[in-house]
Amino acid sequence: MDPDIKKLSAIVRETAFSLHCYLKYGHLEKVYENGLAHRLRKVGLRVETQYPLQVFDEDGVVLGDYLADMYMEECLIAEIKAVKQLIPEHIAQLFGYMRASRIEHGLLMNFGAPRFEIHKYILTPVRDALVKEEN
Repeated sequence: MDPDIKKLSAIVRETAFSLHCYLKYGHLEKVYENGLAHRLRKVGLRVETQYPLQVFDEDGVVLGDYLADMYMEECLIAEIKAVKQLIPEHIAQLFGYMRASRIEHGLLMNFGAPRFEIHKYILTPVRDALVKEEN
């Protein structure tokens, strides 16, 4: 894996955890999205929120757009949740975004429970499979 993506993921992970420690749980997703974007920008990262990404068909034709919760450094998308518990549909949503937009790295974060949760996923081009990266 690219060392830059590891470094970027670590910065996002630490910053998100710090935000969760400060805000705790109970806010809307938008509050966490805004807070995380603010803190990441303060450390000098390029962060876009509600960033439109194109969805491609297998032959490269653009099928439409979706809005990524966060798009960082032009290589990492993040899906932010504020739910009691992550469910398989949340992972499927992130995977669909990654595959359709051809972005290899994604983070799924949940701020909505007492214990902050973050998972990194890598879309492997060999098998078109989703791999969960262990911390």
